[in-house]
Amino acid sequence: MSAIQLSALVVVHNEEAQLAACLDCLAFADETVVVLDKCTDGSKAIASGYTHRLVEGAWDRDGERRNAGINACGGTWIFEIDADERAPDALAEEIRAVIRSADGDIFNIPVDNYVGGRLVRHGWGGLFGKNAYPGLFRKGVKVWGPERAHPHLHVSGGQGADLKTPIIHYVDRDISDMLMRLDRYTTLRALDLADSGDIGSFPNMVRKIFSRFWKCYVARKGYREGGHGFVIALCAALYPVLSHLKAALEPAS
Repeated sequence: MSAIQLSALVVVHNEEAQLAACLDCLAFADETVVVLDKCTDGSKAIASGYTHRLVEGAWDRDGERRNAGINACGGTWIFEIDADERAPDALAEEIRAVIRSADGDIFNIPVDNYVGGRLVRHGWGGLFGKNAYPGLFRKGVKVWGPERAHPHLHVSGGQGADLKTPIIHYVDRDISDMLMRLDRYTTLRALDLADSGDIGSFPNMVRKIFSRFWKCYVARKGYREGGHGFVIALCAALYPVLSHLKAALEPAS
């Protein structure tokens, strides 16, 4: 059997509504690895129709389950994608071309974010959205940190040129979904803050509301997205102060 050159990695928790469409896009990889984290829906049955390389477990921290998936990959290269993302054919072709003549060990992939059916290009940031991510890398150069929310990345090796073709990310169904995501993120971040023993100060978090809103709405041109850009900037601005308040006022569960 020939060596596996490219592994596609998908980490999921109850993603039966999205998973098949994601996996349909990954036939260009030499293998697909699916991590099933506490799945109680039909995700396992769906994944089994695409791959026999399943990793099942129960993790409390996002970084730990992602590292488990990376360790399970047999490829020299890994393409990391989430269930709510799609790799178009042009991106698949670019990835294969990059790994044939790589000028680095880890590569950023641009992201086209959709809220419902609307492409929202501007305003993302402040740990509430991504315009690009280091999704293509040699195995061994990328390790996720232990945090529950937005784990830090530890990267070795050389940074290659950014890819040109964006991945498609169906980030939120609507504004209500966006606000529920803010609630989930801040709950997880509050637990990380409590674990660290340093939850910050309330006045400092209040000051961040204004700087983060300005950065997303003005500097990152969220104003060009109308109401969606305003809500994105508002969520990014509230993320630190809500995380702080949950850590300070709510008992850890």
